[in-house]
Amino acid sequence: MDGTATKTASPVMDDLIKTMQAAVVSLEAYGEDAKAAMKAKLAPEGKPDRKLLDAQQHSAHGLSWVITYVETLRETAHWAETMQAEGKFGEIEQLLSQILFSEYCAQLIGGIPMNQGEIIRPADLGVTKAGMQRLFEPAVQRFLTEGKTSEAMAAAAKHLPDALGRATVEETGLDETLTMIRDQFRRFAEDKVVPYAHDWHLKDELIPMEVVTQMGELGVFGLTIPEEYGGLGLGKTSMCVVSEELSRGYIGVGSLGTRSEIAAELILNGGTDRQKEKWLPVIASAEILPTAVFTEPNTGSDLGSLRTRAIKEGETYKITGNKTWITHAARADMMTLLARTDPSTDNFSGLSMFLAEKPRGTDDTPFPAEGMTGGEIEVLGYRGMKEYELGFDEFEVPADNLLGATEGMGFKHLMATFESARIQTAARAVGVAQCAFEMGLKYALDRKQFGRAIYDFPRVSNKLVMMAAELVGVRQLTYFSARQKDGGKRCDLEAGMAKLLAARVAWAAADNAVQIHGGNGFALEYPISRVLQDARILNIFEGAGEVQAMVIARRLVEKGNA
Repeated sequence: MDGTATKTASPVMDDLIKTMQAAVVSLEAYGEDAKAAMKAKLAPEGKPDRKLLDAQQHSAHGLSWVITYVETLRETAHWAETMQAEGKFGEIEQLLSQILFSEYCAQLIGGIPMNQGEIIRPADLGVTKAGMQRLFEPAVQRFLTEGKTSEAMAAAAKHLPDALGRATVEETGLDETLTMIRDQFRRFAEDKVVPYAHDWHLKDELIPMEVVTQMGELGVFGLTIPEEYGGLGLGKTSMCVVSEELSRGYIGVGSLGTRSEIAAELILNGGTDRQKEKWLPVIASAEILPTAVFTEPNTGSDLGSLRTRAIKEGETYKITGNKTWITHAARADMMTLLARTDPSTDNFSGLSMFLAEKPRGTDDTPFPAEGMTGGEIEVLGYRGMKEYELGFDEFEVPADNLLGATEGMGFKHLMATFESARIQTAARAVGVAQCAFEMGLKYALDRKQFGRAIYDFPRVSNKLVMMAAELVGVRQLTYFSARQKDGGKRCDLEAGMAKLLAARVAWAAADNAVQIHGGNGFALEYPISRVLQDARILNIFEGAGEVQAMVIARRLVEKGNA
């Protein structure tokens, strides 16, 4: 594991690949033991017990993190094997792989930080003695002793300056088409976003419509919409690449396509033929901008308790209620709006989804629609689109705009979008982490202290090496979940894991990049202060980390789950 091989096959490279594969086998066995122990604790009758899941939240969520780590290392090993076969597994790829394996294996043994102050350890899961022994098998132990040495960290640090001006520091495994897409959007972000993003943030301004229009021309809003409806007909993997590159420039820009993605998927999966023909072409062309109107005050992730009601009168639904945390609401032309059409229900069954049209607002009159009011929520970061509270008082929506022309299907429609939304959020988080890494690296190379660049100090360069290593793993986990989706496979587990880990990686990268900046990182004039604020939201929206971990845990302990 001395990382001295070139990008041609060598005994050192082969040895590393085999050690990674052997370690994954051991870790998978450890993960299965952990799942079996938690199934016995949380699903004694074969079905997850809600009360037990609540009572044992720490260990239940910890299981999610353990399996997420195992899945990340599995995908990293698979990527390494693929890169080796293509002659692209060079020294930096080897070093970052072994460093990631070393760190994550050590955390699996000593404790995984689910969050600040929340550590999950093997004893918390009730792992058997035989299961624990899997963590002490030769391949795993070899990474602990040889993977993250001072020499390996220093060798990796020598490569990192090459990352400046490149999309990543390592080979990502993208094919030629996806690489071209990545490069195109990297250039767009560099030219049209990066020079202006911090000013938009500081002034709390909407991203200029000129930028939105240019994104529309590049196909951002119709990326995954089929060509027959005016889209590009690409898959979720391309969505990941585009979202990552745009979010690397500014998360606000990287998130502009999120609402169009959600709206298009809702319509593709649940809309009538007429609704598809009407809405998908204008979403793809950016002629209209959608927004997602789901969350209500005091409900958060508990969508089953939504109170906004829709009462049908003739050929019109009249909607009354309140919504909150609605992104880009003033500028939007259409709302995918979740409301209760059956007043006798108090759960998911009475909810319906509407494609509610509204006039686009202006700075002077943000919500000109009759029966609708709104107020801005001031936020720390994730600016550029603005967040709003909305009020509806018999706001009228034509009956033809009921998604799928059937009441009571709203939550089912929304559930069908969760996989894509979490994959896209993971990609946004990867982009934010990449941005933090690059800002931290540039500052460390430029900043001189005691007669030399602070990058020369291991406590600085080590932070950056660890950022790069975690980016390798979480990027591959995110791509894997996207490929599963593109292949028509269920991937809620993989998508949830990617989102869970990517949010933590982004926050850690931003926090460490601020630390590298020292006092300057705390100054608003430095863009890294914006990146820190933007990174914080990633563990909250699209399923808070705690909710995400619980969803993953339930799936893991379901009877018969592999």
